[in-house]
Amino acid sequence: MNYNRMLKVVFILLLNLGQSYTQEPLLMNVYHRTYQSLHGEWDYIVDPYENGFYNYRYEAYDIFENPVREAYFLNTKPKDKSDRVEYDFDTADKIKVPGDWNSQKENLFYYEGTIWYRKLFDYTIKNRNTRTFLYFGAVNYQADVYLNGTKLGTHFGGFTPFNYEITNFIKEKDNFLIVKVDNKRRKEAIPTLNTDWWNYGGITRDVMLIETPGNFIQDYFIQLDPENELQLKGYVRLNRKHITDQEVTLIIPEISLAQKLITDTEGVALLKVRLDSITCWSTKNPKLYEVILRTAEDEIHDQIGFRTVRTSGSYILLNGKRIFLKGISIHEENPIRGGRAHSIEDARQLLMWAKELGCNYVRLAHYPHNEHIIRLADQMGILVWEEIPVYWTIEWNNQDTYRNAENQLKDVISRDKNRACVIIWSVANETPASEARNNFLTKLANFSRALDPTRLISAALEQHNYNRNPLIRTIDDPFTEIVDVISFNDYIGWYDGLPDKCRDIEWKIIQNKPVIISEFGAGAKYGFHGDSLTRWSEEYQEYLYIETLKMISKIEQLRGISPWILVDFRSPRRHLPKIQDGWNRKGLISESGNKKKAFYVLKTFYDKKPEFYDH
Repeated sequence: MNYNRMLKVVFILLLNLGQSYTQEPLLMNVYHRTYQSLHGEWDYIVDPYENGFYNYRYEAYDIFENPVREAYFLNTKPKDKSDRVEYDFDTADKIKVPGDWNSQKENLFYYEGTIWYRKLFDYTIKNRNTRTFLYFGAVNYQADVYLNGTKLGTHFGGFTPFNYEITNFIKEKDNFLIVKVDNKRRKEAIPTLNTDWWNYGGITRDVMLIETPGNFIQDYFIQLDPENELQLKGYVRLNRKHITDQEVTLIIPEISLAQKLITDTEGVALLKVRLDSITCWSTKNPKLYEVILRTAEDEIHDQIGFRTVRTSGSYILLNGKRIFLKGISIHEENPIRGGRAHSIEDARQLLMWAKELGCNYVRLAHYPHNEHIIRLADQMGILVWEEIPVYWTIEWNNQDTYRNAENQLKDVISRDKNRACVIIWSVANETPASEARNNFLTKLANFSRALDPTRLISAALEQHNYNRNPLIRTIDDPFTEIVDVISFNDYIGWYDGLPDKCRDIEWKIIQNKPVIISEFGAGAKYGFHGDSLTRWSEEYQEYLYIETLKMISKIEQLRGISPWILVDFRSPRRHLPKIQDGWNRKGLISESGNKKKAFYVLKTFYDKKPEFYDH
């Protein structure tokens, strides 16, 4: 398929998916547009029986043309002293947005269910030609959104952004925004019931009112041709379709580029631009260019790095050079403050620790993280693996479950496809092979490639015995035929024997593809000491890292690692008193920010390991 035809396929996929599952196409580059933040204190009501959403016959109030006054999204006030209204946001408790309710309110620490959020605000309408959108960075897990009593839509998925146009609903004074947030785990959801991380509920990322012109730049994809470092390829899409010959100008001032593009009937302008020269983004020189897109009505600025990533046999090539990915896995938590990480400062702390460790790469597990950390990784020269929460065992034959996974994949690719740091889209973690699962993941991989042909596809797989020999390990998952990079998790010495077992293990990986060890590690309580065989001690974790690094270094195709994990994180699966106390202790840094002994083992390994291979 030629490149232009492939881009047409991308648009068809995006448009069709947008109509069938999501409410509205996602806004791009929101932090570089005019916006009003809705951060701060919101009113909230805890509603475990969803009394504000269903009547006593369990019929949703918002399905009726004239909902009864009991519906919480109407923000009803008593008409007089005799009027019965059984809720009141005005006298309700307050909670901070963005943020999770678990870490803010002690009585909601384990709560899973519905909470209603309300925000009162005014809004200055600058001119009648301006359009206004309500944008959420993420809400976990289901969000039903109402503005001034009108339902805007429902969004599923706790880690991806979404937005609604509110031009016709917003007022200059006395707006009330109400969001029903439900974080209950569901068997058919993505992720499913069982996970090894905390189910933080709430409006966990930024909420913004975004202004655009009437006909604005809806989407754009501007990257180097993976096969040609002197050619830009991609597209720009305007919001208004069915108007031919709309002019868009692509400007990159630093290289004196000003290229005029013309849209087709779908509002799409394809671009293919030859370059005289370009400084490629790299880990040592994370060069970002100012990129300007200009139309008669709109102008948007972005900072974009240009680089290529591909595989050649068992090597990963960054800008044509064979690279080793010195990484670490990260969960989206603030270990010092506690709770879900949401700010630029949170992201900077995590990435600075990764840099101190000697990393050139991070695996963001097990779900899309905040846009802040992606933008910072772009600036800091840190390569990124992004993942959707297709985790452990889900309902592989459920079509709604698949559409949910595909929608989450689409949204994270849409948001981050112009970020040079992102090199891998991961579609799963530790999923047991079956025909249904293989079909599910293959469809996701094909979908990802259709949306973005410039990056690699992987998944964190599981290892197996070779020819039933427990001392010879292999990866015989059929999905290895689909991915670009073979990645798998390895817990020899923790869930499988003791650390010295690593000395007896051989690896026989027959695929001629790059290998990344996506996880390995051991639990250790900071400050708990013993000998190297005392479980939970810093010495045990240190010993396991020493033996594991020796073992996996013998894998001929090894091209990167992302041990589990940078920082201890909360998990309701971890019950051991005085050791775990609700924390997964596999972090190299404790929940209070203290570095364990294994941190320095890995740092020494990275300091000695060259980033690039000699050809």
